[in-house]
Amino acid sequence: MESLERLQWRYAAKAMRGEKVPQDKMDRVIEAARRAETSSGLQVFEIYGVTNQEVKEKIKHVAWNQSTVTDCSHLLVFAAWDTYSEDRINSMFDLTNEIRGFKNEGWVNYRQQLISSYPQIGGEENFNHAAKQAYIAFTHPLTAAAFEEVDTTLMESFDTDTVDEILGLREKGRRSTVLLPIGYRKPTEDWLVNLDKVRKSTKKLVAVVA
Repeated sequence: MESLERLQWRYAAKAMRGEKVPQDKMDRVIEAARRAETSSGLQVFEIYGVTNQEVKEKIKHVAWNQSTVTDCSHLLVFAAWDTYSEDRINSMFDLTNEIRGFKNEGWVNYRQQLISSYPQIGGEENFNHAAKQAYIAFTHPLTAAAFEEVDTTLMESFDTDTVDEILGLREKGRRSTVLLPIGYRKPTEDWLVNLDKVRKSTKKLVAVVA
């Protein structure tokens, strides 16, 4: 029941009060993202934690001037690979072999299968696939923050090209996908805080195929 209670508690905070989230809480939120599952275990994204107020101000201007961007404690920017390459695929397979301390024929063949397919697909399609993986990972810190009693706001409405420029992502072969302001709600200025959470009933949401 605790997990459902925490998910009921959380909502997309529309106003934050600028208070800093303790580092130990942030560490656990980030760790939840690091542990997220990704296709073929490639972890095709990075997270940029923005605490510099001037940088947050720049991002706010291209994110519909949403106050949570500047009033949050930490602004997490999820940035996906712009494409897949042999070097990028190899780096994660090499890391897996190093950590696990062994490799087998099936694993070696699987590496070659990915190398012979992904890089030939094309940049935009690869980026779209990587962006979906970033979204999967994004749900983990969203939930972890609720357990830490820390507020979050999922943000897709921003100029990705400008955010990429502000953070120098394109030069790193990355593209921004989603923003996650993390902080503490400011109830006196948040129109959403006391409204009931609205969700479809399970009957309407889930279709059982027996």
